[in-house]
Amino acid sequence: MSVFMPAYNEEDSIESTVENAVKVLEGLKVDWELLVINDGSKDKTADVVKKLELKYPGVKLVNHESNKGYGHALKTGFARAKYPWVAFVDSDGQFDFAEIKELIEKTDEADVILGYRLNRADPFQRRIFTWGWKMLALFLLGLNVKDYSCGFKLIKKNVIEEISPIESEEKVTQIEMLIKAKKRGYRFAEVGVHHYPRTAGVPTGAKLSVVWKSFTDMLKLWQKINYKLKIGD
Repeated sequence: MSVFMPAYNEEDSIESTVENAVKVLEGLKVDWELLVINDGSKDKTADVVKKLELKYPGVKLVNHESNKGYGHALKTGFARAKYPWVAFVDSDGQFDFAEIKELIEKTDEADVILGYRLNRADPFQRRIFTWGWKMLALFLLGLNVKDYSCGFKLIKKNVIEEISPIESEEKVTQIEMLIKAKKRGYRFAEVGVHHYPRTAGVPTGAKLSVVWKSFTDMLKLWQKINYKLKIGD
């Protein structure tokens, strides 16, 4: 199993998040790799991960020289993954990676396994933004899942290969990915996962530039579907 973590300015949390994940992966008794996608961090995130590479042979640092955004980090992670199943989890420590076992239990019945946050531990404004994107995805694109943006998923590598390229960025990356997978007939499962308060770092998802880019990408994706273009190609 390949696991990757998008990371941007997470020097205070990345070490514990990676070490917790390594402990879980070692207990699974499977071949694994853990990629940290350092998305142009301006702090010491990359330096911390370089030390972890020396300590754990399965840990690898993948650098973006500049900040390209969460969606681009996801696409890099999927492209660099080498094993048949690919999981990603946020690097800020808000998820317990041990719950990957609950997602793995669904691999016999699903190709795309989505975590959904049982009790989202984010500020009210951020939860409102996410609800708004979920409603847009439902009404414009017909995407009906509990928590499309949850940063904890397990997906077959061949699903990503089949639906690529993913053109959208930021908040719409996962929406496009799930819409395409649904249209291709891949099986979905949803698993409740716990979500914990962020203890370090600063979220960037509510920045105006991010919101605007995501909105324009959403409209482009809607246009493709509305005019019955083959978005799976």
